[in-house]
Amino acid sequence: MLRHVVLFAWTPEATAEQKQQVTDDLRSLPPLMSGLRAFDVGPDAGVVDGNADFALVADFDDVPSYLAYRNHPTHRAIIDQVINPIIKSRGAIQYEI
Repeated sequence: MLRHVVLFAWTPEATAEQKQQVTDDLRSLPPLMSGLRAFDVGPDAGVVDGNADFALVADFDDVPSYLAYRNHPTHRAIIDQVINPIIKSRGAIQYEI
C-alpha cells in the first residue's frame, strides 16, 4: 500500500469559509476513487505553534490507484479552484506502508 501525506499552510487572507470549503470538497472525493483504502483531512489542532495549517492523509492499494486520484478531474478542480487561491505553502510525501 501507498500512503500520501500533504501539509498545507494557508495565506493570512484565507477566510474561515474558504478553509471549510477545502475540507468539504476534499471529503467528497473518496466515493469517486477506486483503490482508496483510507482518507482523512483536517485543520491543525493548535497544540504546537508553527505547525502546518491543514493535513491530508490517504492510503491507496498501489501506485496506479494514487496516480488515478492525483489526476482525477474532480481532484484537480478542487486544487485549482479551492486550494490554490488560499495556499501559502504545500509539502507532500508518498511512502510504502
